[in-house]
Amino acid sequence: MRYAPPGLCVNDFALLRDDDGTYAVLHLQGPWTAEFDHLRMETSYGRATSADLVRWTPEGTAFGNGLPGRFDQQAVWTMHPVRHGEGMAMFYTGVSGLTPGGWPLQSVGLAYSDRTDGTGWRRHGTGPVAEADARWYRTGEHMGWRDPFVVPDDESDGWVMVVCATDASRPVEAGGCVGWATSGDLEHWTVHPPLISPGDVDELECPVLERLDDGGWLLLGSIGSTRGFEAWTAPRLRGPWTRRGTLGPTGSYAPRVITAPDGSRVVLHTTPRRVGLTDSGDRCRGMLAQPKLLVTPVDGAPRLEWWPGLDDWLGEETERPVLHAVGDLDVSGRVEITLRTDTDGGGGGRPAVTVGCDGKNIWATGPDGMRLGETVLAEPAATLRILTIGEYIEVYADGVFALTTLCYSGRPAPWTAFSEGRTRTIPVRPVRLPDPARDDASAVWPGPSV
Repeated sequence: MRYAPPGLCVNDFALLRDDDGTYAVLHLQGPWTAEFDHLRMETSYGRATSADLVRWTPEGTAFGNGLPGRFDQQAVWTMHPVRHGEGMAMFYTGVSGLTPGGWPLQSVGLAYSDRTDGTGWRRHGTGPVAEADARWYRTGEHMGWRDPFVVPDDESDGWVMVVCATDASRPVEAGGCVGWATSGDLEHWTVHPPLISPGDVDELECPVLERLDDGGWLLLGSIGSTRGFEAWTAPRLRGPWTRRGTLGPTGSYAPRVITAPDGSRVVLHTTPRRVGLTDSGDRCRGMLAQPKLLVTPVDGAPRLEWWPGLDDWLGEETERPVLHAVGDLDVSGRVEITLRTDTDGGGGGRPAVTVGCDGKNIWATGPDGMRLGETVLAEPAATLRILTIGEYIEVYADGVFALTTLCYSGRPAPWTAFSEGRTRTIPVRPVRLPDPARDDASAVWPGPSV
């Protein structure tokens, strides 16, 4: 359900599917540390494979920094591989060093492989293939030119690249934009003015382009200030783009879209952890979360729903305490659901983790009512689905992914819902973990140790 390589944490990633149906993930990786330095620790891509997008097998490191003196000598960040001939071309972020003010200098490089499984990469030349153009983008302090995503152009035989950039015409705190460039051969790129520049975003990271069934386009972009991601749609790549609002709530980041084994279109994303696996620890790089079903209504806002492919990982209903579980309930008026308490077993303790809903508001609280997260819905919810895996909590309102948070407090207890002056027990379905015996720094949190 959650994946990180042994002893490491995951950041941005890319998804591939080989001809035999095997999935591969390439991901930024770094060690668990109290103070994470992405310039010194995110210097390689890990790789893992899966048959179902749920159970991942670590396959080691697939790519790393360039030689000293090159544009990618300091760090390699977000990547995007695309099919090219009989193999693949991979566009990736290279960091050469720092500005006088300590800002990372970023550009986009290219590597090729004769394979389609995410291995065997060789660099194209020693320099970048695309850089920020100072006519439209910041190129020094507070610059951005990273997270490339490349698709075939819908108006030519060439290609379009989108990147996370900084609009030079806007203040730094509002300059987050999607930059773009075009190419006829993948190696020579012409940079254009921003494709999307909202004017109220500090960083618009990890842009993703997806062709829709009606021929239009979906763009997903991670928002730095909210740590969630939003959606835009357009009839063609060059726009006009319509902002559709939040798709992934705070705590879900760096989305990627892929076709699942059942033929449906799903989104995977990262989710954070806390240093030391305690509620007092700072948020840090985390893990790869389980897939969500991507629904794209015609002329409507896209949404993420529960993916039925996860049902095979759920057990039979029970009312006993379970740490990893899914529970469903109807909502009528205000309700608060206790998921964990401060004592073991059969109830009677004080709530340690709760989820509440009063129709249009959904929230999660920790010990002593500490607010962990909140979502305001566009329409009142009639049903809730709650998922817990270790410290992670996700809430679906009328089937739509609405809230995610994490809490390391409390012990498993029967789920109880308090509403209209009475308390009832909520049956849950235990979640079967793909690798329950893992025992390393990246294992799913097993609950309190004492």
